Amino acid sequence: MIHRRRHLILFARAPRLGVGKSRLAQDIGRLQAWRFYRGNLQTMIRRLQAGPWTLTIAVATQEDVTHPAFAGLPVMVQPSGDLGVRMSGILRQMPPGPAIIIGSDIPGIQSHHIHQAFNTLGTTDALFGPADDGGYWLAGLARRRPVPYGFMRNVPWSTQGALTATLATLPTDMRVGFLDTLSDIDDGASYATYLKEGGRAR
Repeated sequence: MIHRRRHLILFARAPRLGVGKSRLAQDIGRLQAWRFYRGNLQTMIRRLQAGPWTLTIAVATQEDVTHPAFAGLPVMVQPSGDLGVRMSGILRQMPPGPAIIIGSDIPGIQSHHIHQAFNTLGTTDALFGPADDGGYWLAGLARRRPVPYGFMRNVPWSTQGALTATLATLPTDMRVGFLDTLSDIDDGASYATYLKEGGRAR
């Protein structure tokens, strides 16, 4: 019998000054954007690595694999392509078991969200955590069957229609669940809201 381990996959870049978070950096400056990203990444890893799942870091480049921020954790390199190709590719590469992908710029993600996500995948085939910008902060598949061909293809990323378009790439017979809506921090306005609601600059 194949053991179905739970897989939590964190899509992340190594926290290097001037790399990534370009829209946020344009609004609040490269140094402050880097401080936010580095601090949030460290907090997320610390918060989530001890759960009843395997936390894997999926990095953007081979150079990121050996970054100290990911020391002691399994790290894999995302396949090349747009975000949908990279996410669906990672979901196909993981060993058997339910698999969930989350982003590294959502401060609101807590351990209870991940517990709820895996529990929900016990009775659904696919799962999403909507973001308030029309995208999503979590995508997961129970993977009792192969990842559908065409899953996440031709999705208009960074638009209000990203989640709706992704749902359209799933077979109609798949059961889909949803979690709470959370906010990602990708520009100055969302960062200001984050600080106003109790977040702190790092």
